Amino acid sequence: MLGVKLVRLIEKHSSEIADDLMTKLRTSERTPAYRTIREDELRSALVSLYTNLGEWLLTKAESDVEMRFREVGARRAAEGVPYSQVAWAIHMSKSQLWAFVHRENGAEKALELYGELEFMEALDRFFDHAVCYALMGYEQRAKSQKAA
Repeated sequence: MLGVKLVRLIEKHSSEIADDLMTKLRTSERTPAYRTIREDELRSALVSLYTNLGEWLLTKAESDVEMRFREVGARRAAEGVPYSQVAWAIHMSKSQLWAFVHRENGAEKALELYGELEFMEALDRFFDHAVCYALMGYEQRAKSQKAA
């Protein structure tokens, strides 16, 4: 069973996690272009990601993830965010989640630890695919601009 308890914990604290990540994205030397994205737009996207994480991991198909992150990649390309910074932002989203889960969930019991590891595997897979699809969307946008 996927770490449903962890998913619910993340969803419950989605605003806190998103705010912490937004601060990191706006101050990191690896993601300076994220300082130019409207704060409300960025916060909304991050809160939505974490609030709906259970749905993304448990019920969404691969094609849903692809469509969503191609859109993200295309939007960031239109905003002039370099694709390396898009990849860093997605990586930082995952790292922020790992840090939160480890801080909030001690996982003292073996079953809890097993559930956490299973959850982290699914989480890794989700974010790795998100990077790929976002960059595909980015490239598609760049190609269409070049053709125009």
